[in-house]
Amino acid sequence: MPKADHQVLAGLSEDRSLTLADSVLHGQAGAARRRYRALSLSIGLGAMLLSGCSIRQYAIRNLADVLSSGGTTFASDDDPELVRQALPFSLKLIESLLDETPRHGGLLLAACSGFTQYAHAFVQQDADELETRNLATATALWDRARKLYLRARDYGLRGLDNAHPGFAKRLRKDPRQAVRGTRRADVPLLYWTAASWGAAISISKDTPDLIADQPIVEALIDRALELDESFEDGAIHSFLITYEMARQGAQSAPEARARQHFERAVELSDGCSASSLVALAETVCVQEQDHSEFERLLNAALAVDVNARPQWRLKNLIMQRRARWLLSRADELFVE
Repeated sequence: MPKADHQVLAGLSEDRSLTLADSVLHGQAGAARRRYRALSLSIGLGAMLLSGCSIRQYAIRNLADVLSSGGTTFASDDDPELVRQALPFSLKLIESLLDETPRHGGLLLAACSGFTQYAHAFVQQDADELETRNLATATALWDRARKLYLRARDYGLRGLDNAHPGFAKRLRKDPRQAVRGTRRADVPLLYWTAASWGAAISISKDTPDLIADQPIVEALIDRALELDESFEDGAIHSFLITYEMARQGAQSAPEARARQHFERAVELSDGCSASSLVALAETVCVQEQDHSEFERLLNAALAVDVNARPQWRLKNLIMQRRARWLLSRADELFVE
C-alpha cells in the first residue's frame, strides 16, 4: 500500500484513539461527574459502533482518491516488464474499490485508461508478435485483449453516464447527438472510451456486431477533438492517424487526413513522443508501400530520447519495442 494510504489509515486510527482518550480523561474529572463519565463512554462506544461503516467508507474514498489521482509512478518507469507484472494487481485493486464506490469518477477513468493501456502494451503486442510463429496462441491473446478493451469501454461508459445520466443509452440511438452534451471536462473519458472501443473493433474483423459500433467511436473521438484538440500533448491526433485510415464514409483521401493529424501530433508533443511516428509508419506508409519513409519514421522513433520527458518514458519504450518489431517485418509488409 502506498505511503499516503498508510498515513490516511493511521490518521483514522489516531483520531479514534484520541476520541476514546478524551472520554476517559473527561470521566476522571471527579466523583460528581462519574455518572456523566459512564454515560459519555456508553454514548461514545455506541457512536463508534454505529459510525464504523462511515469510517470505512471514508478510508475507502481516500484510498480511491489517491489511486485515481494519476501520477507518474508507472508512466516514468524504465522497466516495462516490471510494470507488466505490477499492473494487474493495481487494476484489480481499482475494481475492488469500485465495488465499494461504484460512482467514483476518478476510479472509473483510471479503470478505463488502465485496462486499455495494459491490453494494448502487454497483450495485443504479444499477440501481434506471435502471429507468424504460433497463430493459435496469438488468437487466444487477441481474444483476451478484446475482452480487456471491452471491460475498459464499459468503465468509460459508466463514467460518462455518471456525468450525463442516460448517456450510454442515447449514444446507441444517435451517437452524434448524444455527444453534443459533453463538455471539456469529459474529454479524458471520451478519449479513453473511444480508444478502448476502437481497439476492440480493430482486432474483431469476424465480429459484425462490434464492427457496427464504429460510428459510435467516431462520434466520441471527434467530440473529444472538438473540445480539446491538445489533450495529453496530441494523444487524440495520434489516435486519429490510425483511425482515419478506417473512417467510414470519408470524402477526402484518408492518407492526407492522417498526415495532417501526424503533423499536429508532432507539434503538440515537441517531437518527444514515438507514438505518432510509429502510427504513421504502420498505417500510411504500409498502405502507400513507401518503404523508405517507413524505415525513416521508425528509426526516428527509436532515436527519441526516452529521458527527455520522464512522464512519457514507459510509453516511448513500449512504442520503440513496436518500432523494432515492425522493422523486423519489413520484408512481409512491402512488396519490392
